[in-house]
Amino acid sequence: MDLAHALKVALETGKVKLGVHETLEAAEGKKAKLLIVTTSCPDEKLRTDRVYGKIPIYHYDGTAVELGQACGRPFPISAMAILDAGSSAILTLET
Repeated sequence: MDLAHALKVALETGKVKLGVHETLEAAEGKKAKLLIVTTSCPDEKLRTDRVYGKIPIYHYDGTAVELGQACGRPFPISAMAILDAGSSAILTLET
């Protein structure tokens, strides 16, 4: 799967929360189906754990700037929560 394409499709057709604060809110509210976290995420628990509650965490092998670029955004994204994948196959990522 092309991760950058899957991210863009999820952002366009699904429901996604961007940023550590929004990601943690979605995870604590059990609304997220998948968390994506970069190597430069400031939250150590997200960076090191494999799951948050029962929500799987995908560790993106790159920085927040690289994830922002992969998502087609002009700003860094250190963490994101996928609430609804839309037409994307993003939920099939190996965590």
